[in-house]
Amino acid sequence: MVKRRWHCKPGVQPTEFDKKIMHLENQGVLVPTRQLVKTPEQIEGIRRSGVVNTGVLDLIEKEIHEGMSTLEIDKLCREYCEAHGAIPACLNYEGFPMSVCTSINEVVCHGIPKATDILEEGDIINVDFTTILDGYYADASRMFIIGETTPEKKQLVEVTKECLEIGMEAAKPWGFVGEIGKAIEKHAKKYHYGVVRDLCGHGVGLKFHEEPEVCHFAQKHPGMLLVPGMVFTIEPMINMGTWEVFVDADDPYGWEVITEDEKPSAQWEHTLLMTEHGVEILSH
Repeated sequence: MVKRRWHCKPGVQPTEFDKKIMHLENQGVLVPTRQLVKTPEQIEGIRRSGVVNTGVLDLIEKEIHEGMSTLEIDKLCREYCEAHGAIPACLNYEGFPMSVCTSINEVVCHGIPKATDILEEGDIINVDFTTILDGYYADASRMFIIGETTPEKKQLVEVTKECLEIGMEAAKPWGFVGEIGKAIEKHAKKYHYGVVRDLCGHGVGLKFHEEPEVCHFAQKHPGMLLVPGMVFTIEPMINMGTWEVFVDADDPYGWEVITEDEKPSAQWEHTLLMTEHGVEILSH
């Protein structure tokens, strides 16, 4: 017997929604499991977590400045989160020692806050925070430019945000996750940028990382079917040079990811709910 990803409970009549998904699964389409389609109650829980998560990044947008250490950023994020009854998801996650990821210039992602990392004029930095509120997760990141930077870095930050927006437009109900990466890579290539392949967006909400994987580059297979009720992140990591990356050998925790050619990288991330009409932003 073939094990179905989508099934109804014994004795429960399938709805039209169920029938549509099962019909597509019978045609060989990779469909979500029922657990990936959130209930209205779960969506409201994730939405509340998203409000706190967005508030954290709003605070950093107001406070970030030249001369600030990334350790200070971590303190602000943690205190805001805890003051709103929430928990920083990154703290102690698989050995990650801090509450937030602070990735400067050539650090692609998972930068660890440090007292010795002082923001300088011209730096670009990604601040990536995930909130747990009442068991529900929300995840987002933003880029910040410290003072005046080079035209090249400014363009990278702007184009990466455009990649996120284009990926959101490509995410359609009853479409496929693969369309997201195809659209993002097409835009990034106009600027000869590299799209990181080793890391991706992901389902989120009841866990930190759920299905589906949301790749940001074109792939041969269409990926998972996107249906209303799914919650996931799109978080393109766009490099000024090559798409290739490595983990910093000097990082004792094994987390910090750096561009292979050590050119700058940028990333923007939203948590998104798929609806009947397209995506709704739950955290940004």
